[in-house]
Amino acid sequence: MAAFRLDLIGRYLRPHRRTVVVGALTLVVVNILSVTIPLEVRRVIDDLQDGFAISDVLRQAGFIVLLATSMGIARLISRQLVFGVGRQVEVELRQKLFDQMLLQEPGWVQQTGSGEIISRATSDVENVRRLLGFAVLSLTNTVLAYAFTLPAMLAIDPGLTVAAIALYPVMLGSVRLFGGRMMRQQRRQQEDLAGLSELIQEDLSGIAAIKIYGQEAQELDAFGTRNQNYRDSAIRLARTRSTLFPLLEGISSISLLLLIALGSGQLERGALTIGSLVALILYVERLVFPTALLGFTLNTFQTGQVSLERVEELLSRRPRVADPLEPVDVKEKMLGELEARNLHIRYDGSDQDTLRGLSFRIAPGELVAVVGPVGCGKTTLARALGRMVEVPEGQLFLDGCDLTQFRLQDLREQIALVPQEGYLFTSSLADNLRYGDPEAGMDRVEAAADQARLLDDVKGFPDGFDTLVGERGITLSGGQRQRTALGRALLMTSPLLVLDDALASVDNNTAAEILASVRRQTQRTIVMISHQLSAAAACDRILVLEQGRLVQQGHHNELITVKGPYRSLWEREQAAERLDAVA
Repeated sequence: MAAFRLDLIGRYLRPHRRTVVVGALTLVVVNILSVTIPLEVRRVIDDLQDGFAISDVLRQAGFIVLLATSMGIARLISRQLVFGVGRQVEVELRQKLFDQMLLQEPGWVQQTGSGEIISRATSDVENVRRLLGFAVLSLTNTVLAYAFTLPAMLAIDPGLTVAAIALYPVMLGSVRLFGGRMMRQQRRQQEDLAGLSELIQEDLSGIAAIKIYGQEAQELDAFGTRNQNYRDSAIRLARTRSTLFPLLEGISSISLLLLIALGSGQLERGALTIGSLVALILYVERLVFPTALLGFTLNTFQTGQVSLERVEELLSRRPRVADPLEPVDVKEKMLGELEARNLHIRYDGSDQDTLRGLSFRIAPGELVAVVGPVGCGKTTLARALGRMVEVPEGQLFLDGCDLTQFRLQDLREQIALVPQEGYLFTSSLADNLRYGDPEAGMDRVEAAADQARLLDDVKGFPDGFDTLVGERGITLSGGQRQRTALGRALLMTSPLLVLDDALASVDNNTAAEILASVRRQTQRTIVMISHQLSAAAACDRILVLEQGRLVQQGHHNELITVKGPYRSLWEREQAAERLDAVA
């Protein structure tokens, strides 16, 4: 596992290897100078024992200042280079994650949870940046510091050097002891944070439902529980850190005190010069910082590796719905003929098919309604037509071509799908209408709004088409939101229009007007999935689904004369309308 992680780190650093190499070379320069300066200080101090001239002292002090300044400049360059690599990787990784998320099917996003995905794309990516910036720089500097400093210390006095670093194995043992615990606690903290983020996201999106049903108290309790869980995991991690880091610093300080105590005895016996002792003290102090920082570096390194795994988990997921290996080209003029041949659809985790052997053919320009009781598979059929779910090969065809053999982009240009809940973006009404074709002019926007019977409403808005619709279209009514989503699809020139209960918030008369307008102005094939049988009655043909199977099809006038599911649904709707009229 460790080798795999190092391989991942190397993969992210490889495109920036030149910058990393230059940064590493500047760190070498920094460490060479950091070894040279104490040796120069030793020489100056020892020379002062025999007398000195102020000019010589100033000259030698100036030289040491020059060395220290050069070391500071080199260190600044190394940090800018290596930290810059971390920032660049952060930008590239976040872009890859966004591209990857756009490739996934909607069902996976809903199942995983937007809060979890956002957490990985933000906090986890930041942890990876710290891993590839701060952690890499710090670990490299620690290795180089020991590699250059220890030989210099041993050359001065091996005994004092061994005494000074004798406690360092205890330090490394402490790091090893606490490291695994910190890693597990860090993962738990990130999972709790993702859960908290997801709850906030859901509650903000469903704030209206929370208030309508008076569930503020319940949501407060749920938030309090998750918030407490996050607090507990954060405190456990903080306790581990607050134990480890002072322990590392204390061990380093004891090493320095031990060196001073033993070195004083060496001075008294004349076995060590004052300059040499000062140089050793400077060297030990030089090792104290990277050694004490080792705990922070280890934490960052482990956190970054956990985040790297979480990010890689997203990047490595292959979408269930993807472009074919050898796609077919779209015809210049698609007619919108649709055919299903024994169509079966099954969702992940389900032990039975949602659609069970559907077979039908819809001619170009035909208006067909799909009706049936709740849970019969109507919405699944709509998603299958837009390939929002995985469709088996050889079961669904558009103009005689297997739907799965088209590129997704080409297919979705031929099929305009209006889902049950048409999502509106926080933008102007005009931008929402032309979302599928951002270059569309206002003439096409107005024409689409007119077809969707939205134009009269827009004229009543103070800002007209420049009206901001707010998050998810919150400033519009339910009917206006649906008609805006419908207008967005009508603006496209797709030969096949699929309406998944897209007129549910529109009254029957308006729905009939919209369908008549669409048929009059275009020659599209229209598949209208609806629970409003009065609207379905005006269609050329009706497909009746029950438990995922096609049980009836035909014109409304034919179906109501035959005892079956459609007539039962029709009689139930008529009875409900009569009750509403009486009430």
